[in-house]
Formats: sequence, C-alpha cells, structure tokens
Amino acid sequence: MSGIDKDLQCRELIAKAVCGKGHKFSITTHTIIPSQTPSTILGCWVINTNFQAEKVGDAVEVSGTYDVNLWFSFANNTQTEVKRETVHFSVLVPLTFFDKNCRGDLEIVARAVEQPKCIKAELSGGGTITVRVESEYAVEVIGETKVCVVVCNSCDDKEFHLVDDFEDNSDEFDDFDSATLLDELD
Repeated sequence: MSGIDKDLQCRELIAKAVCGKGHKFSITTHTIIPSQTPSTILGCWVINTNFQAEKVGDAVEVSGTYDVNLWFSFANNTQTEVKRETVHFSVLVPLTFFDKNCRGDLEIVARAVEQPKCIKAELSGGGTITVRVESEYAVEVIGETKVCVVVCNSCDDKEFHLVDDFEDNSDEFDDFDSATLLDELD
C-alpha cells in the first residue's frame, strides 16, 4: 500500500440537504355564480394567495386559497358589481428526483414561481361565469442525508502558521475612490 493510500480515509457525514425537487405549471377552472345575471365581464383578477405544502407519496401537494375578484355589468350593462369569492385549490407537484436515503424530519419548501392569475373569464350558461387561473409552483424537500468525504490523516501532523500582520488601524483603504472605479467600468 502506498503512502498516499495510508493518508486517505473515507468518512460519512450526515448533512441537511435538498433531497428532492419538483416543478409544475397548472391551469385550473372555477365557476363563479354572481348575485345578478351578468351582461358583460369587465375584469377579473386574483389576489391574496395563501398556500402550504406537504409531501404525499412521491409528490408534494400545494394547497391553499386565493380571492377571485370578478367585475361585471348587469341589467343590460347599466350597473356594475364586483363579486369576490375565496377559492380553494390543490396542485400535486411531482418530484423530478428524490433521495430515498433522506431521513429525519422532512422540511417542505414551496414557492410560487408564477402567482395565480386569471387568464380567461367568460360568461357561461345560467348566469354563471367560468374563470381560468394559471399558476406555477416549485418545491424542495429538505432532510438529512449521508455524504461521503475523503479525509487526509496526515493533516494532524502539519503545523499551520497563520499570518497575523493585519493592522486594524490601517489607512490603506482610506484613499480608495469608488467613483473612479465606476467610471473605468463604464
């Protein structure tokens, strides 16, 4: 065995790491029933999004609520009203990879890559309005996993000398002119 082989050793470290990731684009359709029979849709927007995420099998379920605000006219376009409705949603985000050796309590992190927004609102039969909402979510599963590292045994034999010639009262950087540097970059 060579001297190099004697100096090297492998160790397993347990580290907190991203053990899984996923991403999903979603289009959801909701039916809104206003108090008046609508004549025309004047606008629609989605606000106040709240969501949480949990691991379900080989996926992460992102579920929550948002408010759909629907502005419409009625009575032959002579009056307007805004209908606000809180809508519940659920999106199953498949994990593109997941380390099965991940252990410990899993932390699920979800973020909206694209906040929910209305892409289409149209009159349906019977005085209802169909609203299509698109959104996009990215998720990460964080947990403990093993990492194998190479350890050099001879490191204990070496003496490390730290250079301590830094003076706290040094005026070395007082003459630095950041404006000149910015001019040179332009």
